[in-house]
Amino acid sequence: MKEAQNNGAPRRRRLLLLWILLAVIAVAAAATAIYAADYSRAEPLVRELLEAGTPGVRVEESAKRLVFLPEDARAGLVFYPGGKVEFTAYVPLMLRLAQRGILCVLPKMPLNLAVLAPGTAEGIPAQYPFVGFWMIGGHSLGGAMAASYAAGHTDGWQALVLLAAYSTADLSGSGLKVLSIFGTQDGVLNRKKYEKYRLNLPEDLTEIVIEGGCHAFFGAYGAQKGDGEPTIAREEQWERTAEAIAELAGLKAP
Repeated sequence: MKEAQNNGAPRRRRLLLLWILLAVIAVAAAATAIYAADYSRAEPLVRELLEAGTPGVRVEESAKRLVFLPEDARAGLVFYPGGKVEFTAYVPLMLRLAQRGILCVLPKMPLNLAVLAPGTAEGIPAQYPFVGFWMIGGHSLGGAMAASYAAGHTDGWQALVLLAAYSTADLSGSGLKVLSIFGTQDGVLNRKKYEKYRLNLPEDLTEIVIEGGCHAFFGAYGAQKGDGEPTIAREEQWERTAEAIAELAGLKAP
C-alpha cells in the first residue's frame, strides 16, 4: 500500500509541473498575440495606390515583401519599415522612389519588428544583377537595424539611408555614402541619442532636416503617439525624401 502511495506522489508532481508548463505557454502565447495585434496599420490610401497602378512602375506583391520595379532601374533600395508599423505603409514613398528609377524592396518583418530579422536584406541585390548601385535603409527602428546589418556587410552596398534614425554600430570607416533625414516636428526621434551616435557615421554624412516634417509622415499609417504637430503635408515630406534619396543615388527627379 505504501509503495503504491509512493509511486503516486511523483506522478502527481509531474502532472502538476506539466500543467504549470502548459499554463506558462498559454500565457506567453496570449501575450505574444496581444503584442502582435498592437501595431500601426497602413491607411486605405495604400491599397488604393496599389490597385490604381503607377505609370512606369510594376509592383510585385507576395506574403513576404513588395517589390517596386521601374522600367529603367538605375539604383536599388532595400527598405526596413519602422517598428510596429505595417510594412505597406511605406508604399507612397516607395512609388515615388521607383518613379525616379530606384528599384525598391519593401520586406514584411516578423511581428512588424525589424529587430527580429535584421538580416532580411541578405542576398537581395544578387537577385537583381542589372542594378549597380545598392542602398539599404529604413525608418526609425528599421533604420537602426538596417545600419546594424550594413556595419557587418559593407560589400555589395554603396549607401545607407536613415529616416528619423541613427546607427548604434560604427560605420565611420565603412566607405558607405550616408543620408540622414528627419523633420523639425519629430517628437519620437531621440535627439540626444541621435547626436550621440552621429560619430558612428562617416564625416561626409549628408543630413537633411525637413522643416515642418514629423516622424509619422515618412509613411501612411496615421498619427503616432508622442509625435509633434506637422506644419507641412505628408505628400511634401514624401516628395522631399524621395528627391534626397534619388540624389544620393545620383539620379535626377522625373
